[in-house]
Amino acid sequence: MSKTKTERFASVWDAFADTAEEAANLKVRAELMRKIATLIQESGWTQAAAAERCGITQPRMNDLLRGRISRFSLDALVNVASALGQQVHIELQAA
Repeated sequence: MSKTKTERFASVWDAFADTAEEAANLKVRAELMRKIATLIQESGWTQAAAAERCGITQPRMNDLLRGRISRFSLDALVNVASALGQQVHIELQAA
């Protein structure tokens, strides 16, 4: 019988990322994507209408709303939030 070693991570992003820096970037992008998706849903916009407001294509908006995080940089998400009239605020905390 072989024993398997189970690794434990502070967050799911730590499990996916190779470095702490990459995990931090994934966490911020995921949070921003969730907030953008919530804003769009609460506004009742179709994907096409939201995409037009943000200056991106409908398929790109679909990627955002489906959480395809690897397809968006932090810069791109800040631009989308800004196009939706939102101000992005970043707060630093000791790890």
